[in-house]
Amino acid sequence: MPRIKMIDGIEYPYTAEEEIQADTEEAEAKVEINARKEKETLKETDAKNGNKKLLDLGLTQDEVTAMTGYKPPEEL
Repeated sequence: MPRIKMIDGIEYPYTAEEEIQADTEEAEAKVEINARKEKETLKETDAKNGNKKLLDLGLTQDEVTAMTGYKPPEEL
């Protein structure tokens, strides 16, 4: 479906150049969103793994939380 823009209340179709630019921006935005999601997932995984390693060393969860600030998710 062709994109449209509104200028002074009148709808105009995008030009070919505007379509290309919009497609490029949309693709770049998707890449950026995916990169942010991957980074957040990695951060969460690293925090969870680090927490487990400290617990495996014999520290209590309260000690680990005091040192790192990480609180494991509440289990239902």
